[in-house]
Formats: sequence, structure tokens, C-alpha cells
Amino acid sequence: MTGQETGEELRADARRNREALLAVARAAFAEEGTDASLREIARRAGVGIGTLYRHFPTREALLEAALRDGLESLRAAADDSLDAESPIEALAAWLERFSARSSAWCGLPRSVLTALHSEKSELHATSAAMVDAATRLLVRAQEAGEVRADVEPEDLFAAAAAIGWVAENADPGRAARILTLLRDGLRPVDG
Repeated sequence: MTGQETGEELRADARRNREALLAVARAAFAEEGTDASLREIARRAGVGIGTLYRHFPTREALLEAALRDGLESLRAAADDSLDAESPIEALAAWLERFSARSSAWCGLPRSVLTALHSEKSELHATSAAMVDAATRLLVRAQEAGEVRADVEPEDLFAAAAAIGWVAENADPGRAARILTLLRDGLRPVDG
């Protein structure tokens, strides 16, 4: 730095650094999981570790920023599905989307589930908004009589996270079969 840069140039440089860090972090989390080396993320982004920590003081802050758009799209998808003709099919489609997103990053389901249980977590608000929207989708399916009344949101998310784990660690066909089993198991028992 020459000391002659304007504040605008510094802000533009800081924005570029932040965007580079996020792009590299997303790729690293997809390739290596949510425990990817922060030092390596900084190196691949072409910045020092201090720059990474100025933008993202903790691993969780980086995770939250990297996840925000994806979790927001899951929240929006749940909200957009509330008026679907078949609430259980809308819920199943959302679960498939959640599971696919979960399997994209090794360790993501654990990170989201942990964040939900800690209001101090930087991921908490983003994760909670997504969960609240999906819960509304579940309740709508229950009110329509298409999903068992005893299914709790936590059950649904634990099962979806497990399917994400299976998709991440086994063949995708197995995850699809388990998702079908889950959808069928959500239906009320006749009798």
C-alpha cells in the first residue's frame, strides 16, 4: 500500500478480497468439508490469514457468509411451496433440495444442526429462518392430513441431514431411495 489510495479504492479492494475469500471458501468446503483449512483458503484467495480474519473473525462467520445464499434459497423454496396442490409432495421436494444442499459440503448438516441449538452461533439466525419456513411447510402438510401429526420438525431435519450424509458418503441412488422411504413414512397410517 502506497498510502495514496483513496477510501473508495480501499473499499473496492476489501470487497474483492471478501468475494475472493467467499468463492474459495465455498469451493474448499465443497471439496474438503466445513473443516477446510482457513490458512489454505486465504492462500488460495491470494490474501493473508489476517485479511481472512478481518473479514471473518471465526470459522463460523465464514461458514455463515458462505452458506447464507444457499440457506436463504432453501427458506424461499419452502415459503414458495406453501400453496402447492400436494403439501406432502412439496415437503418431499423441499427435503430433496435440502438433502442435496447438505451433501454438497462435507460436514454441513452437523454445522447447521449445531447452529440451531446455539443462539450465540453466527449461523443460528440464517439456519433458524430456513427451519421456520420448512416447519410451516410441515405444518401445512399435517393440517392437510398428508403427514402424520406426530412428526416434529426436529425429526424431519435429523432425517434430512442423515439423507444428506448418505448422499455424501454413499451412492446417490441410495439417498433417493431413503428419501422415498422417508416420504412414505411421513404419511398417516390408515386404519
